[in-house]
Amino acid sequence: MLTYDLSEAAGPIYKHLYRKIREDIASGVIPPNSRLPSKRALARNYGISIVTVETAYELLMSEGYIRAVPRSGYFVSPAGTEISRRKTSVSLSIALPEKPPADLVSISGSHTDPGLFPFSVWAKLSRRILAERSRELMDIPITGGCRELRKAISGHLSSFRGMLVDPDQIIVGAGTEYLYSLLIQLLGRNRIYATENPCYQKLIKIYRQHDVRCIPVSMDDDGILVSELERSGAEIAHITPNHHFPSGITMPAERRCEVLSWSVSQQDRFIIEDDYDSEFRFTGLPLPTLFSMDGAGRVIYMNTFSKTLTPTIRISYMALPPDLAERFYRNLSFYSCTVSNFEQHTLAEFINQGYLEKHINRMRLYYTRKRQSILRAIDSSGLGRLSRVYENRAGLHFLLKLATAIPDSELRKRLLERKILVRMLSEYHISGDRVPEHLLLIDYSGLDPAAAENAFRTIAEIAGNPE
Repeated sequence: MLTYDLSEAAGPIYKHLYRKIREDIASGVIPPNSRLPSKRALARNYGISIVTVETAYELLMSEGYIRAVPRSGYFVSPAGTEISRRKTSVSLSIALPEKPPADLVSISGSHTDPGLFPFSVWAKLSRRILAERSRELMDIPITGGCRELRKAISGHLSSFRGMLVDPDQIIVGAGTEYLYSLLIQLLGRNRIYATENPCYQKLIKIYRQHDVRCIPVSMDDDGILVSELERSGAEIAHITPNHHFPSGITMPAERRCEVLSWSVSQQDRFIIEDDYDSEFRFTGLPLPTLFSMDGAGRVIYMNTFSKTLTPTIRISYMALPPDLAERFYRNLSFYSCTVSNFEQHTLAEFINQGYLEKHINRMRLYYTRKRQSILRAIDSSGLGRLSRVYENRAGLHFLLKLATAIPDSELRKRLLERKILVRMLSEYHISGDRVPEHLLLIDYSGLDPAAAENAFRTIAEIAGNPE
């Protein structure tokens, strides 16, 4: 007879009994092929119901620890010990990403200060959504996103970017990375895609992971070179004309017209316009989007709320030309929206009540001051004498040209030894013989000015001493 102290059970007795028997099988206390007590005998011995014992035995059978033999009873499976050994000996040797050390200063990383997020407003709207829209919150998110959010985004694009977009042209998804995968399915894997060179490295990885042929196209001071784009044979061009990452270039109107002309020169060419941080232009009026200049339905517009709110709110969207929007709903409408209804309705209210506009205005002022403080830190640290700033007062990053002979890879290594993480423009080049060196990417969105000044002082010390 099995002897266990059922008074130790922290939960249901059947679970405690199941665990104890499983442990004894796994350890060999109950050998393979041993006959277990009958349900009635075990229940009578412990003063519990037969149903409790039956439930424990059924759990053990479902996992392969025991087997039932008709008119003979329950027996320990010969494979029971091996099953348990496999369960308890699993180990992974995967090198999972680790959280950066707390004392590491990242000069080039994109971060958001938690104190900037409008928690009180978001919490108020969340409570209202829970109270007033409980039924809609239980529905499966519809393809493209809830109507309320798509209408709110349409209104935001109209007032902020001068874009006329029907809500049915807007597709909402959990991050631009997910939307990229939808676009690949919509446009086709057998097409040739072009990206700017240099560019956001993750974009290249996503395209290649989907077995898409991706060709880097060089840039000059006005953006992607249309002549090289034509020679590449690409059918789809993925570009960031408003504020290129990582160079910071803003494509002028003349080059935008050239790119649009490229798109209509052959049938079924498309432009993916990534407008990822267009809200943060600090001087002058923003140039019109390619989407609003497009009269042939060749531009796909993409944007995200990661920069305006926080990267942890994984809500992005794209605006498709009418023909592509119809193709999307015809071919891909089986996909549910990957953003929860709760977050969609909350964000829709946040936009409709005017909170997004107020938040953006507040963030513009905050980042204008932050940028100035970082520039002062560069000068006061002594790094200003060894560098030159390249920027156009748009977006949340700029480039710093260092007067040093140290190769980029060596400079990064030395700085990392001093607990300073930097990214150089050369790291974002996919190919090419003339890769510019000594251009440091400064992302000041989450950079503390005091910590930055100390880091800049160290950079000046290392850059000024090549030995």
